[in-house]
Amino acid sequence: MKVYVHKRGIILTGKAWEVREKLKQYSRQYVLVKDWVESQNNIK
Repeated sequence: MKVYVHKRGIILTGKAWEVREKLKQYSRQYVLVKDWVESQNNIK
């Protein structure tokens, strides 16, 4: 499972069940994908 976060979006690679589990995990922290991407851009 790999997660790539870019300035304009995200890319999730892996098996379908891994991607679904990762999305569930991140949905607990972030309401929108935009929030997730912006938080990662602020760290870098």
